[in-house]
Amino acid sequence: MRIAILSSFYPLRGGISQFNASMLAGLGKLHDTRAFSFKRQYPGILFPGKTQYVTSDDEAVPVEADALLDTVNPFSWGKTARAIRKWQPDLLVMKYWMSWFAPSLGWVERHVGPHCKVVPVLDNVIPHEPHWFDKPLTRWFLKGCDGFVTMSQSVTDDLLTLRPDARYALLPHPLYAHFGEKLPREEAAARLGIDPSLKTLLFFGLIRDYKGLDILLEAFRNLPEDYQLVVAGEPYGSFDKYQALIDSIPGKERIHVFPDYVRDSEVKVYFSTADLTVLPYRSATQSGISSVSYHFEVPMVVTDVGGLKGTIGDRGTGLVAPVPEPDAIRKEILRYFADTSLRARCVDAIRREKERLSWDRFCTDLTAFAEQL
Repeated sequence: MRIAILSSFYPLRGGISQFNASMLAGLGKLHDTRAFSFKRQYPGILFPGKTQYVTSDDEAVPVEADALLDTVNPFSWGKTARAIRKWQPDLLVMKYWMSWFAPSLGWVERHVGPHCKVVPVLDNVIPHEPHWFDKPLTRWFLKGCDGFVTMSQSVTDDLLTLRPDARYALLPHPLYAHFGEKLPREEAAARLGIDPSLKTLLFFGLIRDYKGLDILLEAFRNLPEDYQLVVAGEPYGSFDKYQALIDSIPGKERIHVFPDYVRDSEVKVYFSTADLTVLPYRSATQSGISSVSYHFEVPMVVTDVGGLKGTIGDRGTGLVAPVPEPDAIRKEILRYFADTSLRARCVDAIRREKERLSWDRFCTDLTAFAEQL
């Protein structure tokens, strides 16, 4: 099978690009694949982070891709469709996570030729921070697809709300395995300048309102003095409100903030210090952070939103707070550390998940589904 993938690839950075690179490698083991990427995802004025692109110290692995699609330049949409059509793929795979991409991706998918099936991998159908135009734009995008891959039940439910006749495959998010091996805890703690003897909570990834860092900070406020919190990730927007909250906490010297994009080679440092990853999300579908936490065998506390309970709580790989509120999250954190056997049970469950959630299996199931369409 000839498979074209249209999405974010190197030199664009972030979790979407990392997912696509792993998917390209997995599909490339069995099929003839080619990557097509964005020339520009967002105008700079609309991008809330520091940069959309790999920098000299990111250490990301280059991926060969044709960077053609500019979301704000319709002339590039035709150029991209022609390039894909000329290559004559049997299948076009895309990633879809917000309605900003619906016009450009939706136009391309309708012009790649009648013999090419179109199957997007849906991170979100309705974004975490919704707008009035999300549903009509996404509904139009979905209408041009032949089938869909979802990675959680909540995304599947959203898909069927907007397109009840959708043919889909629910395939769990595979594990990221390109971050290297875990370091000795003392070595990792020394590199971060933190105390390895304290119970260490980790908040990792882009800092956005829906991810609930403020909730976790309030939960941390009343934890005992043998706890510390590591916050690692680039803020999307101002960090001022979080800093003000940190400054109000009596144990603020035990809150260690690293407010920058984390290079791939540095990810292991943070997870090697962590006893527990905390995802205090106000909304969610699935989470790429949970896949990284699985790789390093760090259990999690998550909130009961989106697909997190089904993919973590029901699998025994972590604990679930019933609501995204400080008291509920603090209760689960304390519960985890109070039961000495709980960590072992969670780690055993994570190891079972690592066997199940391989990229080879994801890619095999994706292509098997596409062949049935």
